[in-house]
Amino acid sequence: MSYQKVALRLAVVIGLLFCASASIFSQDTQDPSNKPRNVKPELKKAYKDWLDKDVTYIITDEERKAFKKLATDDERERFIEEFWRRRDPDPDTEENEFKEEYYERIAYANEHFTSGIPGWKTDRGRIWIMYGKPDERETHPMGGSYERPTWEGGGETSTYPFEVWFYRYLAGVGSGVEIEFVDPTGSGEYRIARNPYEKDALLMVPGAGLTLSEQLGLSDKSDRTALVNGIGNPNYTREQDSPFSRLQLLADLSKPPQVKFNDLATAVNTGVVEENPLNFDLRVDFFRQSDERVITAFTIQAENRDLVFQDSGGLQQARMNIFGRITSVANRRVGIFEDPVITTATPEELSDAKDRKSAYQKAVPLAPGTYKVDVIVRDVSSGATGIKHLGFTVPRYEQEKLSTSTLVLAAKLESLSDQPAVGQFVIGTTKVIPNVAKSYHRGQPVGIYLQIYNAGVDQTTLRPSVDVEYVLTKDGKETGKQTEDWRGMSDSGQRLTLARLIDTSRLPAGEYEIQIRIRDRVTGQSLSPSEKFTVLQ
Repeated sequence: MSYQKVALRLAVVIGLLFCASASIFSQDTQDPSNKPRNVKPELKKAYKDWLDKDVTYIITDEERKAFKKLATDDERERFIEEFWRRRDPDPDTEENEFKEEYYERIAYANEHFTSGIPGWKTDRGRIWIMYGKPDERETHPMGGSYERPTWEGGGETSTYPFEVWFYRYLAGVGSGVEIEFVDPTGSGEYRIARNPYEKDALLMVPGAGLTLSEQLGLSDKSDRTALVNGIGNPNYTREQDSPFSRLQLLADLSKPPQVKFNDLATAVNTGVVEENPLNFDLRVDFFRQSDERVITAFTIQAENRDLVFQDSGGLQQARMNIFGRITSVANRRVGIFEDPVITTATPEELSDAKDRKSAYQKAVPLAPGTYKVDVIVRDVSSGATGIKHLGFTVPRYEQEKLSTSTLVLAAKLESLSDQPAVGQFVIGTTKVIPNVAKSYHRGQPVGIYLQIYNAGVDQTTLRPSVDVEYVLTKDGKETGKQTEDWRGMSDSGQRLTLARLIDTSRLPAGEYEIQIRIRDRVTGQSLSPSEKFTVLQ
């Protein structure tokens, strides 16, 4: 090898070693204090106060974690705006009624419950802010002589100042919620009582303030004092006063109030549901209310066999949550409905119950026009979820023009002439439960319900002069025909109601069509609404 090549290679190696040593030296001698630090900036006071003071009682754990992960003030402002929007009962108005009422509650708590600490920090303030004014409120601001009710054991004692708040219903907590607050120090700071004896000022005084049972020697006062100290298990007249029920109530009251079916509303907005589908049927019917309003009835029906039944107090129950949103062609929300549906059966009835259906209906008055309804249904037990989007047009019922409501094929028809006509599935004086699937087992009667509007009135008899025929066809051939008897059916010609049951016990299985032929003798107008249904074996 030539001298020039050896020299060139040595020069390259020396250069590489020099660069490596320089790099190592640079790393070893770099001052760590000069390195940039990964420090998360602290929240501004306004955002910290919003999180820890303003909404500390109603923000969920998921929302709190999400808020703390936000990096910019713009993101936090959007989060706060969306936080209140989720709780707005009517997002289409400029005002957020929930937000306004919420801050009014905080102001009330600070004005009425302050006692050395701000009112919003007290137990009474917290409950007032979270749930609002109680339906009933019993106050004993001075304490003193107290005659116990029977469920507290009877007898007379003396108490510390205390209050009892009663709520008929609190979502996520239950019905008939009773909350007791006691002020044992006389400082004005009432605290939620963990048992019914905390208000008893004579509890620790031997022989004083005895219950009727203790006076008769049937029980010992030490049982009650032991309970206050966290031990003992006396008998309670009311289950809600037991230690376990009281602890469960305290736990439920410490959770943020539920945002009703918010997950369902979100799923409707995104159109995305889990991979566990729930099938259900959706139907829309129309009934005239006035010239400008039409009762629009949304009926939702699910097969019980697709629902999960669970034991609840010895009964089998299936629970569904339903959320629906109605929007106009301009994509403006004109109405929502959200309700739970519970189907109950005894263990013996469960097998038959699974062969039936669960139905729900919501009636909403709408102006004539075109709309869309988005409905989502979730099985609470299994999480199975279904979603449907349906466009529909609310008809305009013109004066002097013969017209009809939707022809409803019903699973059940029941006259309510002797009962209050209120509740789901009630149309006029009839309870009509639609058969949305339009399938009937042989022997199961087919209910037919229809309203006729603007029928002419014969001036001689002052009664509607309308001919009506029910025509049943199969494969295009008539299999039966009946005429309507109008006695007792008139509503001054403005509305005529047709409600009839068709016997299917002699009908072979197959597809059928029912047609109602209507002819007004006075005006000469005629209509022939029809519906198809299936008879199963």
